[in-house]
Amino acid sequence: MNTLSIDELKSLVEARPGPFVSISLPTHRANADTRQNPIRFKKLLRDAEERLALGGMRALDMQQMLEPARRLLEDTLFWQRQGDGLAVFLTPKLFRYYRLPLKPEELVVVGDRFHVKPVLRLLTDDSRFYILALSQNQVRLLDATQHGAREVELKGIPSSLAEALKYDQPEKQVQFRTAPGSSGRSGRGGTIFHGQGAGVEIAKDRILRYFHQVDDGLHKQLRDQRVPLIFAGVDYLFPIYKEVNTYSSLMDETIIGNPEELGPEELHRRAWATMQPFFRKKEQEAAAYYRQVAATARASHKIGQIVPAAYHGRVELLFVPVGVQHWGTFASEVNAVHEYEAPQPGSEDMLDFAAAHTLLHGGTVYAVDPQYMPNGSSVAAVFRY
Repeated sequence: MNTLSIDELKSLVEARPGPFVSISLPTHRANADTRQNPIRFKKLLRDAEERLALGGMRALDMQQMLEPARRLLEDTLFWQRQGDGLAVFLTPKLFRYYRLPLKPEELVVVGDRFHVKPVLRLLTDDSRFYILALSQNQVRLLDATQHGAREVELKGIPSSLAEALKYDQPEKQVQFRTAPGSSGRSGRGGTIFHGQGAGVEIAKDRILRYFHQVDDGLHKQLRDQRVPLIFAGVDYLFPIYKEVNTYSSLMDETIIGNPEELGPEELHRRAWATMQPFFRKKEQEAAAYYRQVAATARASHKIGQIVPAAYHGRVELLFVPVGVQHWGTFASEVNAVHEYEAPQPGSEDMLDFAAAHTLLHGGTVYAVDPQYMPNGSSVAAVFRY
């Protein structure tokens, strides 16, 4: 499984040659319902095979192309470790899949490009966030939305201070406590290190080096995502972690307490109490900004204007509705969009196309439920110029 980033999205958008198969489906996380996951995926693979055959693909080439996805059907452990959804992308030369922390529409698209909208919400400013539960004895990263949180498999990140510094010489143990009244958010002054002489500095240096390794691993795993990250830990550790943090979307707010004593449900409950007003405010401000300029040349709700602007990097802010497709083709040489009422050979979802290119050019995309579209239409954009 790949970790989605802007670079990963770019590789999907620019992938060649085709044909391209995009599959998305909601999945069950646990209990007996997980047995339905591979059954439904197998049906979607059959749908893809039928559409490839209608497109004239040779049977042998089709079998070779779909084989990596079919191998997933035999992996029992894979289907028992699902999130809320799954997105799979296939060409004759490429196979990628992503576990999703949200439920996508069940969909098969066979065309000249990948249908990437099911994964776009992983890169947009909706209700997705990370929880970093960090102590000296444990590191956990949870991928969360307003609906819940799941633990992420960590790669290249030490599981504890002891593992991070296992090759160091043993040092004198030093105890820590937090000064009365300190929140852990105001810098170094709230932390009291108990010990003798140089031992205090040695202790903090060890934690800093441990946190450097955690941050380095997170940087490689999260890469250039802009998803907020909220820290969960005892108050004296957060100022130290902020010293080494390189992730651009670390929140100033924290979940105070020993995270080793908190399960995913309780961590999510405490985190969402902080994140809910953050997300709501951000989306409301973006919608208000659109309405402010809606009657000017800086904004549009017309797909024929928005798609060329997104392709050329002019879209600053874009709203697209989840679960809605707007089929068409875009001729970049003449900046023309041809719209269709239903999928046609060679057509693609223009909302998907606009959202992907907006993100690739550094714009902001809100993938929202249709009732939250700021103008009641199927798309809304603010242009940079």
